[in-house]
Amino acid sequence: MAGWNTIQRIRNLEEQADGLGMMFTKYKHDEMYGESVALIPKDKESLPIYTRDAVLFAGSLESAELWMRGIIWARDYDRMLRLSDDKKRDRKEQDERNRQLIKMIKNSHRDDEEDK
Repeated sequence: MAGWNTIQRIRNLEEQADGLGMMFTKYKHDEMYGESVALIPKDKESLPIYTRDAVLFAGSLESAELWMRGIIWARDYDRMLRLSDDKKRDRKEQDERNRQLIKMIKNSHRDDEEDK
């Protein structure tokens, strides 16, 4: 049975994942024990470079915690170097969403022409 500290730890991890544009889910290839977790993009707006069913991480809760710390460290390091920041990341993610939208519109237009 989980104690209060474990519950708080899981909630904190969920908040961190949310802040990184991810959410926890069951790892679909862990049928035997069901102890692994997976991190996937949290919605269609988050992490647009990945498909919606992309598994970004799979493993134990403890490993997920370390993995997310690594991502946070890398982002902080990039920020210190002025290589990237939240504003630049948001702009590039919007550029990717726009690229995908244009591709979808072009494909839709092409399908409409083929139907004629």
